[in-house]
Amino acid sequence: MIVCGLPGSGKTTLAKTLAAEMPAIRFGPDEWMDALGVNLWDTDVRARVEALQWSVAKELMALGGSVIIEWGTWGRGEREALRAEAVALGAATELVYLDVDDDELWKRIQGRGLEDPPVQRPDLRAWRGLFEAPDSEELARYDASSTPT
Repeated sequence: MIVCGLPGSGKTTLAKTLAAEMPAIRFGPDEWMDALGVNLWDTDVRARVEALQWSVAKELMALGGSVIIEWGTWGRGEREALRAEAVALGAATELVYLDVDDDELWKRIQGRGLEDPPVQRPDLRAWRGLFEAPDSEELARYDASSTPT
């Protein structure tokens, strides 16, 4: 399962709930980076953490386990690469897209206060422009998909 959305959209909260219900192993880079004492904005370390997580996730899927990827996955190409590799391993695929308006994102990000440097309100508009929201064609490629409200 891939859970995608912008920062503050609720990916971690939802993924934790789903992981307990399914059960599944959840992979999110923020917690690993925090545990390592690494700044969440360090893109090189984030890429290495996500690559390591994906390597472990593929091993689990090959053994028949369920995994939840909660990296944000802003781009269609990134999501498609993950989906294709999971399918090649024989895993069922699901995409959950969390679409939250900017006012709510801002409220949540401010409430958690995790980012250093702090997120600025204009960042949300910039991120929204970079995020490739799943369309109906992309959603149809998965065994299941949803956009919870």
